[in-house]
Amino acid sequence: MEQDFFKYQAQTTPHPLSMEISHAEGCYIYDTNQKAYLDFVAGVSACPLGHNHPKIKDAIKKQLDKYLHVMVYGEYIQKPAVELTKLLAQHLPKPLEKTYLTNSGTEAIEGAIKLVKRATGRSEIIAAKHAYHGNTIGALSVMGYEERKKAFRPLMPDVRFITFNKEEDLECITSKTAGVILETIQGGAGFIEPTNNYLKKVRENCNSTGTLLILDEIQPGIGRTGKLFGFEHYDCIPDILVTGKGLGGGLPIGAFTASSKHMDLLMDNPKLGHITTFGGHPLIAASALATLKEITETRLISQTLEKEKLFRKLLKHQLIKEIRGKGLMLAVILPSAEIANTLVLESQSHGLILFWLLFEPKAVRITPPLTISEEEIIKGCSIICSLLDKITEQ
Repeated sequence: MEQDFFKYQAQTTPHPLSMEISHAEGCYIYDTNQKAYLDFVAGVSACPLGHNHPKIKDAIKKQLDKYLHVMVYGEYIQKPAVELTKLLAQHLPKPLEKTYLTNSGTEAIEGAIKLVKRATGRSEIIAAKHAYHGNTIGALSVMGYEERKKAFRPLMPDVRFITFNKEEDLECITSKTAGVILETIQGGAGFIEPTNNYLKKVRENCNSTGTLLILDEIQPGIGRTGKLFGFEHYDCIPDILVTGKGLGGGLPIGAFTASSKHMDLLMDNPKLGHITTFGGHPLIAASALATLKEITETRLISQTLEKEKLFRKLLKHQLIKEIRGKGLMLAVILPSAEIANTLVLESQSHGLILFWLLFEPKAVRITPPLTISEEEIIKGCSIICSLLDKITEQ
């Protein structure tokens, strides 16, 4: 299987972890040797209810017996998609009321960029340095990391970059700006939170210039930060909200939500202003609906902040310089990339799954399922501190 993996499946890095998976359950992943690995990554924040959750499985099985794909997006009334978008609207502030379901977060970003241009008649997009919004050409164009972009130029024109949390840069938002796109919490950059009412000030500048604000909640959304959506922490309601990852409960999904006034612009002039074959797929919508219900109808969101406190209490070590982030979206900052690499790789051999962040080489990701128990947190943190002790002794 490993030989076929490298021969036939396209790779994204020269040295993938290449662990062969047998099955997964709860907060554990098992390899084909039946070794258990405590999962502190959750599919890079995509599995908020852990693995093989019974309510998600039940929803998928029930839908599987009814129908799968029947028609391109937006033509037929399919109950799972309608109920999912209605539930999202019920948990969002006005004017966020109408949702377009896509296949991935990056596709939702593409739709959001198109929508701000269509709504304003302008072309300029402002994004943040060290931002990550996906890897399709439009999303890549608003990525603030030249090393990852230069091989694929030319990209989308009329994109300007500002520094996240730098208030002076907000002067760049003008009457020529169609949209500002920001991650509510910068992910790839190292889980950087907005400070000093930054997002509120961005919102005010957008209001004064007629610019639309897109907030990318593909990582912070769906309960991960201790609120259903990260923007709820920062007194800032976007014009367009982009979600994905955790919304699908382990299946591929993306979504962008806006007012009916704005979203209806994609219906006409031109018709089919945004179209997808498999967006809103009934099987995936059923999984997402079960996920969203479980997160909003239980105490998982409020427990997330308590679990954050436990992580911060247990992860105290001379090599840990800082713990960034909020809720169960945490990044351990270490003295060097070498130490971060060693911790990630050695943790796997000790039965704990950690991972890297895209643009901050000294960071180690901790984004476990929201369902993780206190005992599992204690176990994983003990492994981390023990390995850091060994690194210190070397």
